[in-house]
Amino acid sequence: MTARLIGIARVHELRAPLEELETTTISVANGIDGDVRGQKPGRQVSVLFREGWGDACRAVGVDLPWTTRRANLCVEGLDFPHAAGWRMQIGEAVLEVTEETKPCHLMERAHSGLRLAMVPAWRGGVCCKVIEGGSIARGDTVRLLG
Repeated sequence: MTARLIGIARVHELRAPLEELETTTISVANGIDGDVRGQKPGRQVSVLFREGWGDACRAVGVDLPWTTRRANLCVEGLDFPHAAGWRMQIGEAVLEVTEETKPCHLMERAHSGLRLAMVPAWRGGVCCKVIEGGSIARGDTVRLLG
């Protein structure tokens, strides 16, 4: 299975609803175009992996949309290292993983038990810094660069 980008979202201000996009631009300076969190060092872009999200949802017996996680990108089909430092290319952009995204209290508000269900196997996704900016679109291939 080829890994691909299945979702893109941004938030214009903290705690606001996410806006889903078909395409966007990622920059080294600002992360996802228009996303309030894009200038946060080491956490410019958050990536959720569909398989881990699915496992977390099954653990609590509910099917929630990926945007419940409040991540910027949703990727499916990528067998990724559970460590910081590896890179992935999505469309024209290159991201470097800086850390695991720790599930916060908002996950527990979304559904009882979800926060704890996201802890194993990096189910909450990863935080990334932008190495190379560029355009991305839903359906883009995602490649592990090492």
